[in-house]
Amino acid sequence: MSETTNKTKGSFTLPGESGYEKLTLELADKWGADVIRDSDGTALSDEILNAGYGIYSTICIIRDHNEWAKQNPDKLQQTFLITQPKVAVEGEVSFRLLDDFFEEQFRINDTAEAMKYWQVYDRTTGEEADRASWSYCADSQTVTVTNAVKWHKYTVSFLAYRIWEEISMYNHTTNNWQKEHLMQIDPVYEETQQFMLEWMENWCKEHPMTTVVRFTSMFYNFVWIWGHSEKNRSLFTDWGSYDFTVSTRALDNFADKYGYSLTAEDFVNKGKYHVTHMPADGHKRDWMEFVNEFVVGFGSKLVDIVHRYGKQAYVFYDDSWVGVEPYHERFAEFGFDGLIKCVFSGYEARLCAGVKVKTHELRLHPYLFPVGLGGSPTFMEGGDPTLEAKKYWNSVRRALLRAPIDRIGLGGYLHLVEGFPDFCDYIEKVSDEFRRIKELHKQGNPVSVKPRVAVLHYWGGLRPWTLSGHFHETYMHDLIHINESLSGLPVNVSFINFEDVKNGRLAEFDVVINAGRMGSAWSGGDVWKDTGLVDLLTEWVYNGGLFLGVGEPSAVEGCDTTFRMAHVLGVDEDLGDRVNHGRWAFDVETVDGLLPDGAGVEGKDHIYLTDGNAQVLMESEGLPVITANRFGKGAGIYLASYQNTLENTRMLMNLILYGAGEDLKQECLTDNAYTECAYYPAGKTLVMMNNSDKQQKTAVTVEGQRVEKTIEPYDTLILKL
Repeated sequence: MSETTNKTKGSFTLPGESGYEKLTLELADKWGADVIRDSDGTALSDEILNAGYGIYSTICIIRDHNEWAKQNPDKLQQTFLITQPKVAVEGEVSFRLLDDFFEEQFRINDTAEAMKYWQVYDRTTGEEADRASWSYCADSQTVTVTNAVKWHKYTVSFLAYRIWEEISMYNHTTNNWQKEHLMQIDPVYEETQQFMLEWMENWCKEHPMTTVVRFTSMFYNFVWIWGHSEKNRSLFTDWGSYDFTVSTRALDNFADKYGYSLTAEDFVNKGKYHVTHMPADGHKRDWMEFVNEFVVGFGSKLVDIVHRYGKQAYVFYDDSWVGVEPYHERFAEFGFDGLIKCVFSGYEARLCAGVKVKTHELRLHPYLFPVGLGGSPTFMEGGDPTLEAKKYWNSVRRALLRAPIDRIGLGGYLHLVEGFPDFCDYIEKVSDEFRRIKELHKQGNPVSVKPRVAVLHYWGGLRPWTLSGHFHETYMHDLIHINESLSGLPVNVSFINFEDVKNGRLAEFDVVINAGRMGSAWSGGDVWKDTGLVDLLTEWVYNGGLFLGVGEPSAVEGCDTTFRMAHVLGVDEDLGDRVNHGRWAFDVETVDGLLPDGAGVEGKDHIYLTDGNAQVLMESEGLPVITANRFGKGAGIYLASYQNTLENTRMLMNLILYGAGEDLKQECLTDNAYTECAYYPAGKTLVMMNNSDKQQKTAVTVEGQRVEKTIEPYDTLILKL
């Protein structure tokens, strides 16, 4: 047995910077880079361009066109906004429309074409106010509702131009830029399309050294609505939202194509908006398809221009990615050569790895910014970018062992690393480690344990490995924690929706996971009222499947049980109608090796045993929090919640094995929950890693051979057996 430690080169993209040529080229050599890229706000000098590296050039096709935007202010992108509700204390109520909003971001669109889509609602009754009952004053930008019903709440929904592109807005505030605000133009208009096509052609001519054009996504940002008050600056954000795709032209085109008109209410949804975390209605699904069709159709023309000039086209799956659903059946029509994903976590690496493109590339964190997304220092006094890098790589690395990625790299401003030599040394280690892992995948797949796992939610295969945002933005959802744990476990994972269940796909899986709050896209919502769906899952479990539910799985109101799969799970949730009913007493049962020390989940009020037959594996304050229930040849396992920790990740693996009837002591599973491994049988190579911040002793059996090692904090061992 020997440890591989060879120095490697390639598959690394470095952010260069004009004025720092010596630093750029030194780090390109140290980190084994084969490509140098620019970043938002930086340029590459001739010395860098002619240094023999591949060149990525970043473009954002919708911004950096302020001169044209100022000449065509009606071609800016738009959105629907909704005012905060006001109570009518007399017969009239007035709204100054932008009072609630960051006025540097928005300008009211009060053209006749736009105002036909404006709506005033009596929110107390839920009915739209008659158009004759309200008026708009352009001088004061005020809507006044007359003949208002006293003590009723009212809102105004209106169209607004977005006059500061949101990613530029974020970069300005994060990096304290003092430069012109960039606007975003909307390609739904023929004039904008012609401008973009000509711009793309000229750009390719003027950048002969560029080998890869990195589209900063395509046309439309995820929604990010800023507020007037600094106490609540981010009023609403959703990385999977289509709210910023709206315009009068698009709405009119939609009506022509689909035969019905959408309204402001279809977007603002009583002020809740149609967040990705909730099941979509038919209008939203139609709008999503409409937008995707347009973005693919026009976007592919820009990609064609890039290809005509002998360059490759990559797309950045973040920022303005909306309409670029990478798992959509039409995504291939773009013709992209690669996809780049910014990653904080393992599940984001898995999201990137599964897209059907030639090259999959990750942007690692921390970005080379003075501060992180939360505003805490990174590359400045008080920051510790090396520790951040270790923690992020710790999450990403375990996912890379399960699914191959072709390239990694960094983004931001290279000069910031000058005061952090330990960071530079650590990235050298990471880049070498990545390249060795990449080579292992070329020899074949790593070993997986038997159970085949499906995660069941509303979006299914359209949006696998994601909850519409990074971990730090969706941490409160059980499912994102499960996705993160699953991303590095030695199981084959698929994502299915409820139509897949009805179309017979359950036969492909041994385990189905359903996790989320009642009514959410992740639990399922009203789809659980479909008795045929419940029958299919019940039969599948009875014949040997495992249904693993977390939080409020299969939950819906109006049926005999809150959890529609309560008969399988052996537990249910009392919504208040069983307060006078008795509760089954239980004893906690211990299954040897099932729950690692330190594993556990938060309890959930009002969970009760349905018939007393379920094993209670863990309790909290007298309530069952982890249970297992045999049902026919199969089983139901319930967790009241789930938080991604090292201990819980091993617990999840054990519960999958236990519920599927498999032995917990499998080959290629380490005996220490703080460590993991991957074995590549074709190359007889074992990768062992310590996921903790402390030295760990661990052992694993591979092909009958027991391997014991001591691994330093966050370290990786690559062993040839």
